[in-house]
Amino acid sequence: MVANQLTLFTDIDEKEVQNLIIMELRDYRALKVQIENKKEREAAGIVDLFPSVRQQDQLSELKVKQIDRALDRSLDFIERQIIEKKYFTSEETKDINIYMELGLKKGKYYDKKRSAVYRLATALGII
Repeated sequence: MVANQLTLFTDIDEKEVQNLIIMELRDYRALKVQIENKKEREAAGIVDLFPSVRQQDQLSELKVKQIDRALDRSLDFIERQIIEKKYFTSEETKDINIYMELGLKKGKYYDKKRSAVYRLATALGII
């Protein structure tokens, strides 16, 4: 007799989750700059320095705030380092350079990277 295992979660497409998180992390950098620029314009008393196609200031600020919280509270030190080195630099960084710099073995690096993506996806409510 084969017992059917009950699961609380539906199957998750790992690649889709990874792609969503990567997209959000890359957008995060630009959103942080957007918020800093807005504050700088407001401090200078200039509101409309550039034309705006869409008005999503509150949405952008909320996204940045929640991603900041997820990064600070859901990742361990190594996971945070991996995410910062991989997605928060202006140049594309290869995985091998990151795990060599952090002194990690290849398998350990990819395990940590995968767990960081899943922790962020969970913290942000993506999964």
